[in-house]
Amino acid sequence: MIAAASAWGGDSIPKAAWKRPLGLPLANPGVTRSAGDIDDGYWQGAPVGGMGAGTFSRSYRGDFARWHIKAATHKYEPVDANQFAIFEQSQGDPQGIAQVLMNGHPHGSALSSWQWDYPQGAGDYAALFPKAWFDYRWDKFPAHIVLEQFSPLLPNNYRDSSYPVAVYRVHASNPSAKPVTVSVLLSWTNMSGWFRTFTRDFAGAPSQGNHNEFVSEKISGSETMNGTMKGIVFDRNRAGDAPNEWDGQFAIAALDTPGVEVTYQATFQSSGDGKAVWAPFAKDGRLADEAKSWVSDKEKLAGAIAVRFTLQPGETKVIPMVIAWDFPLVQFGEGRKWNRRYTDFYGTSGRNAWKIARDGLAHAADWSDAIDRWQAPFVNDESKPLWYRGMLFNELYALTDGGTFWGREAGSDKNAASSFALLECFDYAYYATLDVGFYASLPLLKFWPEIDKQVLLEFADTVPKEWPEQGLWVWKSDLAGVPVTHKRKKAGAVPHDLGVPEGDPFVAVNEPGWQDTNDWKDLNSKFVLMVYRDFVLTGRTDTAFLRRTWPAMQSAIEYLRQFDHGGGVPENSGYPDQTYDDWVTSGVSAYCGGLWLAALRAAEETARTLGDAKSAAEYHAQFLKGQQTYISRLWNGEYFRYDTGSESKDDIQTDQLAGQWYANLTGLGDLVPHAMQVSAMKKIFAVNVMKFGGGEMGAANGMSADGTILTNAEAREVWVGTTEGYAGLLMSEGLQDQAWKTAWGLYHVIYETKGYWFRTPEAWDITGNFRAGMYMRPMAIWALEMMPPRQEDPHSAQSASAIRLPTP
Repeated sequence: MIAAASAWGGDSIPKAAWKRPLGLPLANPGVTRSAGDIDDGYWQGAPVGGMGAGTFSRSYRGDFARWHIKAATHKYEPVDANQFAIFEQSQGDPQGIAQVLMNGHPHGSALSSWQWDYPQGAGDYAALFPKAWFDYRWDKFPAHIVLEQFSPLLPNNYRDSSYPVAVYRVHASNPSAKPVTVSVLLSWTNMSGWFRTFTRDFAGAPSQGNHNEFVSEKISGSETMNGTMKGIVFDRNRAGDAPNEWDGQFAIAALDTPGVEVTYQATFQSSGDGKAVWAPFAKDGRLADEAKSWVSDKEKLAGAIAVRFTLQPGETKVIPMVIAWDFPLVQFGEGRKWNRRYTDFYGTSGRNAWKIARDGLAHAADWSDAIDRWQAPFVNDESKPLWYRGMLFNELYALTDGGTFWGREAGSDKNAASSFALLECFDYAYYATLDVGFYASLPLLKFWPEIDKQVLLEFADTVPKEWPEQGLWVWKSDLAGVPVTHKRKKAGAVPHDLGVPEGDPFVAVNEPGWQDTNDWKDLNSKFVLMVYRDFVLTGRTDTAFLRRTWPAMQSAIEYLRQFDHGGGVPENSGYPDQTYDDWVTSGVSAYCGGLWLAALRAAEETARTLGDAKSAAEYHAQFLKGQQTYISRLWNGEYFRYDTGSESKDDIQTDQLAGQWYANLTGLGDLVPHAMQVSAMKKIFAVNVMKFGGGEMGAANGMSADGTILTNAEAREVWVGTTEGYAGLLMSEGLQDQAWKTAWGLYHVIYETKGYWFRTPEAWDITGNFRAGMYMRPMAIWALEMMPPRQEDPHSAQSASAIRLPTP
């Protein structure tokens, strides 16, 4: 039976947190519709781990199953011995109850002596990333336990946000009339050496040479750290002092203080029956304090600690436990080695998990409070829907869990800036994909602006360079029936990405692949807009950043002018030459043309800021010419047509005002008359939102003018990130009802019907089935939060108002 919720005086779980009953299955979940794409199902939970530190997550049924420790590599496999368990016993009761906190059990006979199958629905899972809570409410437990989970992801903190540490704070309350003894067990498997393959599971993961060591360290002199830190370090034998990528440590630890007892079992076989752990724990909540250790031949080793204390009637306690790890080296496919960002503070030996765990225990309360202070202004803003306030933070999970890299090449100057990149997704493993980052990087800019600027500086450095090697152009080769090749990167072209994990990222950029991105018509404009955005939204003071990127901005614009066939707007080339990379675009297009107009305005304002009056005048003249062409060729009286030359030319594209979105975001003013913008936005809402899935699925990328779903594979999809950008534009124009309705459709699919929480995909179709999970573009949800009200700009508004509107 499930106990009624008890009053509890500990830290409250925010109302905005997304909640789901523990272990409750989902009816009719979404599945991938793209063969080979990752689809691990809906048993997902918020991840732990800092940016670039490697991550893992505990699902809402209680198992640790998702592993992103090896850079850009996704592994999904529950590890049986990685568990939390609870022992509780009321004073006077002849025996207590011991229960593994997992809604399920291992397959096979592993750990058969343990008490599995925590009842479904006996409590709730809640998440407001970077925090999650496991709220255990079962009538057999006399005390109420909430397990709070987080890593120290903190805004404008470029140190702690990189740490490979997970804090689990036990919030324990005794609502009964009797004293209750409580013990919380944390067991862990020695996984050192397991993160060496690109497979999506641990098949063949070696344990030879692994060993566990009990560690005890007296701590004093700190208000939060007085006592004895006890725990287990999981390591392996190594051939030398310099670690391989798979060499490293895990550690689990807690603090033994007056009234809080920590006991341990340093080593047991995780494939055995587990009696060495469970028999003493089930008896009185203690472990055997057995420090025996041995080196594995091939058997999988595990260890456990238990934190035991007594609660008086009405008493509450908050007790931290930590999991830390230290896998300092990243080695990409071509062999180059990199040290993760956190090694700047802990060293590169791969033997510092205990030190990291110590810091986790010392700062657990401070970090928790800091996260709460960061989130409070957003999640307590009752002028906005509750579902949105939770989604706003939960979609940030990809900052850490999406294969994120943050580090410096091994042996490089320690004063040099670290490279940083988000991974587009694990199915499309490109680092820092620019056309997607245009949407996804908004929260990175808002909360860690120096990182986002560094990414754009790296892109700026690539613009004048050429990589002459040839790569296969897959899309055109498939079309032609013969191999078609293209140059890896042309001088003047902004690269699609900074490389792939299997290659030599940050050195060999613009990985050849599906399309020839050298001639894409959105990348160069987006780069210009993102640079200007970073300048504006960080206070318009960093002119050094603007000056350093200015030559690349100018080169990017000049490169695009080669595709201008006389109208002042670069024309698309009859293939999918923009972020919609399977949707043919030809001639002047609403999407790329609008981005071009916005980029010209951004370049004009940049030139004016830097005192380059000549360039400012030239860009303004180009803008006026392009603006006239854009409107005369695309405006049909209601909206801007998709393009002028493809079979989709009359279709309604949700993203047709992407350039205006950025213009509103950065105060560039109207790119086209305001009446046109409002008309187009309302048309998109009426058709692409309300006539697709009954207005409950977001905005379809494209719809026919009569409201029928298109046949093109990408046009008939909802893209989460582009829908969010459109919703942000609606918000800035004061169309709040339409903005919330549009964004709620995304929430409805992700969190209510299809089970895409913490694996938000790039796209779904009318069935709700998805493509490309764990995608980075959905972080554009912050567009709704960051958009200022529409602003007039004298340089664009006057020009736009003077345009003579064509007759429909």
